[in-house]
Amino acid sequence: MNLHIAHSGAWGLAIIMIVVASWLFYRYFAPKGWREWAGAGLVQAFIIALYAEMYGFPLTIYLLVRFFHLDRRGLNANLWSTLLGLGDTGMLISMLIGYLVLFFGIGLFIEGWRELYRAHQAGRLASEGLYGLVRHPQYAGLFVGLFGEGVVHWPTVFSVTLFPIIVLAYTLLAYREERDMIEKFGDRYEQYRRRVPMFFPRRGGWHRLIEQAKP
Repeated sequence: MNLHIAHSGAWGLAIIMIVVASWLFYRYFAPKGWREWAGAGLVQAFIIALYAEMYGFPLTIYLLVRFFHLDRRGLNANLWSTLLGLGDTGMLISMLIGYLVLFFGIGLFIEGWRELYRAHQAGRLASEGLYGLVRHPQYAGLFVGLFGEGVVHWPTVFSVTLFPIIVLAYTLLAYREERDMIEKFGDRYEQYRRRVPMFFPRRGGWHRLIEQAKP
């Protein structure tokens, strides 16, 4: 099938993006136990599938044309552009919105990592800053970032399928980590857990969350 699609075949750029995104992920989400490695493996598959389609071969568009017999005219490698019929304009809109969501997510998990590191160094419970708004700002940032890049900006069959699985895997991991925190901090963590939501701030907390996530 002969499809003229922007970015198709730029495998060198795909490899660069995969390496950069993977380095950033492992820099702040260094896995330790097998459960963390299982979650990291899902994220790694998400990254590879996403950028391989974005700059390599547009498998999602190929499958849509093959099985749903879409009109090949005006096709774009970006799924939103193809489905909405907006061409390059649709791709630009999804890119801008997706990157805004992505960078917000990156800001969340980097700042969350910093706050957790400082708390560990001081031997105290991380319960201030972002941790005063959500109990797991790093995971929340990961979810937001992956959603922005793999669903809003450049949705693919694999990224849309893997996203809820990643959310489930890290939610289960977060519950396990909380059991460890209860053993370490006891009633203090129980009170903190009752007071602060898991991933999403309560009403009125979004503005503070956005402000604190800014670079």
